[in-house]
Amino acid sequence: MQNAKHYVVDTNVLLEDPNALFKLRNGNENTIYIPYHVLLELNKFKKDPRLGHIANKAIHHISEFPEHFKLLKTDHVADSFSNQVDNHILEEIRTSGLIEPILVTNDRVFQLQAGIYGIRSENYKESVPSKSEAERYTGFTTDPDDAIPNSFKWNDTGKPVFCGAAEEKVIDYQLKTWNVLPRTVYQNLALELMNNPDIPIVTIQSAAGYGKSFLALASALYQTLERKTHEKIYVVKPMIEIGQKLGYLPGRIEEKMEPYTRYMSDLILKLHQLRPANRIFADTIEIPPKYNSKRFELLPLAFIRGMNIENAVVIIDEMQNMSRNECRSLLSRMGEGVKCICLGDIHQVDNPYLNVDNNGMNWVVNKFKGSKIYAHLVLKGDKSRGPITDLVIRSGL
Repeated sequence: MQNAKHYVVDTNVLLEDPNALFKLRNGNENTIYIPYHVLLELNKFKKDPRLGHIANKAIHHISEFPEHFKLLKTDHVADSFSNQVDNHILEEIRTSGLIEPILVTNDRVFQLQAGIYGIRSENYKESVPSKSEAERYTGFTTDPDDAIPNSFKWNDTGKPVFCGAAEEKVIDYQLKTWNVLPRTVYQNLALELMNNPDIPIVTIQSAAGYGKSFLALASALYQTLERKTHEKIYVVKPMIEIGQKLGYLPGRIEEKMEPYTRYMSDLILKLHQLRPANRIFADTIEIPPKYNSKRFELLPLAFIRGMNIENAVVIIDEMQNMSRNECRSLLSRMGEGVKCICLGDIHQVDNPYLNVDNNGMNWVVNKFKGSKIYAHLVLKGDKSRGPITDLVIRSGL
């Protein structure tokens, strides 16, 4: 075909979206090539608890349709999967004899390396929804002719106005949820969205220390134990380690998760001091606490697959460390009667395959914005967790 392109796909693209193979092929218009070292990397990721199902899906596509996706050959295999892998992939492309190949990768350094050898490269376009949408759209609108459902605006007196799907109302009152009083107007508006029964899914973006998790847990306790509109609380988070890895952790799943969720338990105990929440705990309150699994569960992201969640408040923490595919898998588990509160900070992406633009929080805001059952808010203010956190935020550390 005259306009046919020869795409060579990098591993990070397939881990972001295994269906990229078909999207790039565009019917049968373009030819897709898989470097041998990409195949080896996918094989390495098969047993990864977070990425294994994605890698297996990509491998399935490649093996199921051998006539659609061609494998590049090589006589030189990297000794280890380190910085040398990219060099081997470039060598595979250079010796393949392909006419005007296009390397599709989201790794900017790899793109620069390809350019040195005259190899054209480009981002996988569906990996960047729109730059930092989770931060650009703050939850407030200024154009009255472009009102976004469930957004806020300021009136002439400086009061926030909630623009609901059905009507507008001035938020001139302070919410008190599980004896928690918001410290800023933005925290008050966050509770307004979290407690609103007509908005099943809410995303809250902010830098560290503005109380996202504390407010979400307070709202969850309020909805399950006081208002009794939901039966259970789930807290779900991706297991991403910062810095040196802990290695294998023995014990039950609760014990394995404890190092990653200790901060949540601390917040729950703090809320329990403000107002007793005995029903979410086991018979006695220990440190760290053990929970009544009928009322409260802390779950790693990998355990959600196959579940059907109903009549629950689901708090998804650190959504910026989830890929688009993981967000789709998780949110598609939500059944009837679910209130989903998604928390994240796009400037604290610890997943090595994601960045400030390409992450789960940004994808959800970009795709859900404008829906009548969705709302988003960026928390901000003059004071956060404490003076050191304030300094971190002001200095841009």
